[in-house]
Amino acid sequence: MAKLKDKRREKISVASEIDRLEERRARCQDNLERAEFRSRREKLSDRDRLDLEDEMTIINERVLKLDKELEALRGDNRMNMLLSVALLVVSALFYFVFFYNETGS
Repeated sequence: MAKLKDKRREKISVASEIDRLEERRARCQDNLERAEFRSRREKLSDRDRLDLEDEMTIINERVLKLDKELEALRGDNRMNMLLSVALLVVSALFYFVFFYNETGS
C-alpha cells in the first residue's frame, strides 16, 4: 500500500505537492485556532480541558511535521529551478557558439 502511494506521489510535481501540503497546514492551523478559541471561551471540565490540550498538542505536532516537509520540498523546488536555469544558460551558450557565430562569420 505504501509503495502504491509513493508511486502516485512520484507523478505529482513538486509545486503541486507544496500546494497540497500548504492546504493541509492551513486546515491544521484553522483546527488549532478553533481549539484555542474553545479553550478560552468555554467552561470545560478537567477531563475535557485535558482532551482539548492533547488535541492541540497533536495538531501542533502535525503543523511542525508539515513545516519540515514543506521546507524539504521548497529546497527540492529551488534545486529544480536552479537546474532549469543552468540548462537555459547552457542552451543559450550552445546557440551563441554554434549558430550565432556561424551567421556572423
